[in-house]
Amino acid sequence: MQLIDKLAEAKIKQAIDQGELNGLPGEGRRLDLVDDALVPDELRVAYRLLKNAGFVPAELALRREISDICSLLQTLEDGSERCRAMKRLHLLRIRLGLSRGRETNLRIEQSYADKLRERFERR
Repeated sequence: MQLIDKLAEAKIKQAIDQGELNGLPGEGRRLDLVDDALVPDELRVAYRLLKNAGFVPAELALRREISDICSLLQTLEDGSERCRAMKRLHLLRIRLGLSRGRETNLRIEQSYADKLRERFERR
């Protein structure tokens, strides 16, 4: 165990002994642990801090907005609003491709992700 880990454990134990952790929101409930096994050890804490603070990687934010616009397009009937949403969607897809250094075909990527999800759910 590294020194920082030992110090953190000691502080946590001290807080528990003094009752400072009693009555916190979520007390007694299971932790929602995200599988971050693919994140390098030295980056896990930083990623978790950013995630808990509401920050997400730019690519993820773009993908979320693309998904939101795709859902919106299914409900829009007005031609001008639909056209604006399509233009925004096209722009976001271009930005996503540029951020990755190549063109992005989200349909292929989504299909691949769906196949992976199905495979892991079967296990």
